[in-house]
Amino acid sequence: MVTADPADPSDPRRGLGALGETIACAHLRRRGYALLARNYRTRWGELDIVAVSDDCLVICEVKTRRLGPLWHDPLESIGAEKRRRVRRMAAQWLAENPGRSQRCECRFDAIGVTVDRSGQLIRLDHLEGAF
Repeated sequence: MVTADPADPSDPRRGLGALGETIACAHLRRRGYALLARNYRTRWGELDIVAVSDDCLVICEVKTRRLGPLWHDPLESIGAEKRRRVRRMAAQWLAENPGRSQRCECRFDAIGVTVDRSGQLIRLDHLEGAF
């Protein structure tokens, strides 16, 4: 199985993911969220976005798909194993930022981004409390 090198900026999947995260960050800012971290790396993977809204710490998993003949809902790809890994990564983030966990609740959101072939936003679904 061939996997993308996360350090390779020429990988088209990495570029598509970065585009989706940028769109998701803009969406969150428009809704009044304050962004605390993006692409927080852990040994289990990477948290896409850590934000805060009012008194709620929000961990966002972003999935991006390009519209085409084989398109499927980006949120369908967030399975049980991915949710477990995101929770594990969030625990590490909280351990390294202890003041955050004492002041607010924590919520896990999922943002699905669909773009056309030119990278223009077609659809954005934001599920609060997705898992």
